[in-house]
Amino acid sequence: MGNRIVVGIGEILWDIFPERKVLGGAPANFAYHISQFGFEGYAVSAVGEDLMGREVLLSLENKGLDHLIEITGYPTGTVQVKLDGRGVPSYTIIEDVAWDHIPFTERMEALAERTVAVCYGTLAQRSPETREAIRRFVAAMPPDSLRILDINLRSNYYSAELIDSSIKMSNILKINDEELIEVSELFNLYGNEQELAATLRRNY
Repeated sequence: MGNRIVVGIGEILWDIFPERKVLGGAPANFAYHISQFGFEGYAVSAVGEDLMGREVLLSLENKGLDHLIEITGYPTGTVQVKLDGRGVPSYTIIEDVAWDHIPFTERMEALAERTVAVCYGTLAQRSPETREAIRRFVAAMPPDSLRILDINLRSNYYSAELIDSSIKMSNILKINDEELIEVSELFNLYGNEQELAATLRRNY
């Protein structure tokens, strides 16, 4: 079958609800789900030297998910989730946490060189250090690999420049209806959904 390593790189965090916490982060979720299809899924991120960080590693091990998780001096990432009276959630993404400081290491470079597909987003690139790690990882991958951008427009952690450079690194773009509208407004694009998608594909 050849090389089957597929990586999700970026944020890994705990979603903190009033009564429980749930392990989250789109890249890690991607790596886990792809592993269920027979690929060697890898979660690449960072956690802190704290209890929540140890719980992240234990959870990944219990799921049987391969991972390259660096230990940093920053706290493990969390998102505070609040529900209003109708059960509609609102999110506070805590800043300056471990996944904001993912270092690009020799182990990461070696993994990138064996990776056939990677999924990365825009949220994890809110910090310069993690943005650099993601870009160096993508650059170190084989030239015929799949590079999937899962645009994740959260709070104010994105810009037209960041989205533009992230799409240019990719050869597959995952974008939903709401994100398509937001991106089109940032890029001053006009038309219906099909026309906007066609314009993005043509431009990139």
